[in-house]
Amino acid sequence: MNIHTPGISKSPDRKEAEEALSILRRWAQTATETDLDSLTPDMKALAQVAAPFERVYPDTFAVDTAYKSSLPDLQNGPSSLIRGAKRMIQHVGISNFRLPIRYQTRDNGDVQLETSVTGTVSLEAEKKGINMSRIMRTFYGHAEKTFSFGVIEAALDDYKTDLESFDARIQMRCSFPMKVESLRSGLSGYQYYDIALELIEVEGVRRKVVHLDYVYSSTCPCSLELSEHARATRNQLATPHSQRSVARISVEVTGEECLWFEDLIDLCRNAIPTETQVMVKREDEQAFAELNAANPIFVEDAARLFALSLQGDSRIGDFRVVASHQESLHSHDAVSVLTEGPTFAADSLDPTLFKSLYHVG
Repeated sequence: MNIHTPGISKSPDRKEAEEALSILRRWAQTATETDLDSLTPDMKALAQVAAPFERVYPDTFAVDTAYKSSLPDLQNGPSSLIRGAKRMIQHVGISNFRLPIRYQTRDNGDVQLETSVTGTVSLEAEKKGINMSRIMRTFYGHAEKTFSFGVIEAALDDYKTDLESFDARIQMRCSFPMKVESLRSGLSGYQYYDIALELIEVEGVRRKVVHLDYVYSSTCPCSLELSEHARATRNQLATPHSQRSVARISVEVTGEECLWFEDLIDLCRNAIPTETQVMVKREDEQAFAELNAANPIFVEDAARLFALSLQGDSRIGDFRVVASHQESLHSHDAVSVLTEGPTFAADSLDPTLFKSLYHVG
């Protein structure tokens, strides 16, 4: 009898190899650690067997220079990683990181205030991104100093260098307390003013800007005249409408002489003396009614009165006045915007600009 045995030395093809590899990896997913340890290194590599992850925080682990250099850094990667249009970004950075900052005051020495900081730089079209934490680290290097525009300029210099950027901006927002006297009773209390310092550098030119929100009462001149007409012609008691109003005053600081926060507040009070009150007794409330009657203003008047006060100060260059009279007669507000110079000129307005002027106490 002749027996013919089929050939068994045929080499496996690609499909058979892939199926074998798939079987090995499925087996590895359910194999015991003892079985996995018995595999040769080559088999472990094929099975993609990894050591189990540690589940305890390694509080004794220390980072050395070699380890740090091995960490991935996608933000500083090549331009091939850029997503979207390869365009310059005018501002990129961080907003609303907070820390206590000491400020000089005109009348009461230094005061420490919680401050919200926004720091941004320009980003060239061929760069992927920036290391944003460097802005915070750089700023913290100056945070223990009593702040002035000189200190802000030093911080700006440092993080421009750290991030290798051309243009940059720092904005610092705080609520500034100032004690004010009541009109007649002799009481006093603290008024708080939303203030922001801003340092902007574009194409090597720096501008220093201060923003202030000033809250006041506005009595409508038309309503006042109509009320007086009713009294005079019909012996009818009538009251004019007035409302809480807000002006956002933004000024470019020029020259070497200091423009104190208190100075800018005084300029606003000189323009419109009907600032909202802190401590009020009956005699103060009556005085406030008389003060409003002596200073009735439309929103157009407010913008021009503020402008007149600002343009007379040699420390102020360009400026912008945004006023909002939050009507008690209408269900809408009366608003105005007045600008001086190119710094604040704009054809378009932020859609939320007037909404942001509400001060609810």
